[in-house]
Amino acid sequence: MSERKITSSRRHHLKSMMLQIGARLLEAEAKQAEEDKQKYMDENCPSIDFPSNMQELQDLCKKIHQQIDMVDEQRYDMESKVDKANKEIEDLRLKVQDLKGKFKKPALKKVRMSADAMLQALLGSKHKVSMDLRANLKQVKKEVKEEENVGDWRKNIEDKAGMDGRKKMFESEA
Repeated sequence: MSERKITSSRRHHLKSMMLQIGARLLEAEAKQAEEDKQKYMDENCPSIDFPSNMQELQDLCKKIHQQIDMVDEQRYDMESKVDKANKEIEDLRLKVQDLKGKFKKPALKKVRMSADAMLQALLGSKHKVSMDLRANLKQVKKEVKEEENVGDWRKNIEDKAGMDGRKKMFESEA
């Protein structure tokens, strides 16, 4: 069975009908929301008749403050329930993601890039930074060890032969 294409006029007509039905549904939903709001206000917020003397006015204020406290408690309870539900949803979403499978890391290609090219790629073409790594290095001078000039071994023995030599030997060791 071959499927026939819908003509543009038929498609336009169906689209306009769907838009009309959607508009009617939106109007009905808005009307229902307004009725629900009015019903709630009638139940929970009775009309206020302002008292004539000060004592009755203070009593009314106390009553209103008690109602405000009660509403704040309900709001806090609802917020905590919503936060708990959101946390549970997030945990379940993570579990579902874990059950789907582990994520594979793609094999990365080795790219030979100089430090200057890397900085230019990171910072953009606006910043021209030249990075000479050797320029910032500390200069270290090599110390040359001076080797003791041994010279003739007989002279050393003669120097250490007498008492003065023994003194020198002990002083140099200590």
